[in-house]
Amino acid sequence: MFKGVKHGIRCPCGSRKDKVYDSYSVFSQHIKTKTHQKWLQNLNTNKANYYIENEELKITLQQQRIIIAKLEKELQNKSMTIDFLTQQLMSKNVSQKCVSDLLNFD
Repeated sequence: MFKGVKHGIRCPCGSRKDKVYDSYSVFSQHIKTKTHQKWLQNLNTNKANYYIENEELKITLQQQRIIIAKLEKELQNKSMTIDFLTQQLMSKNVSQKCVSDLLNFD
């Protein structure tokens, strides 16, 4: 077991998807594989692209958080409006007299 890591490590290189490495020796064998080395090489050659993509994703995340906050506020306002109108409707229904026989209507 790695020190400080409770549930092992997952490597994002894609050579063994969803594989969790529980010990240092197994993980050190993994990082020596051709697939992992090729993945590292690809990361190093495209690091500028990954940085740009990361910055774009940060901006997108900020914008989505703002949109979600606005939608939550709008939803809360609409819920309050629905509650208010429901209360008004209920109070009118209670205060109105129900006539069952129109012949005896005064």
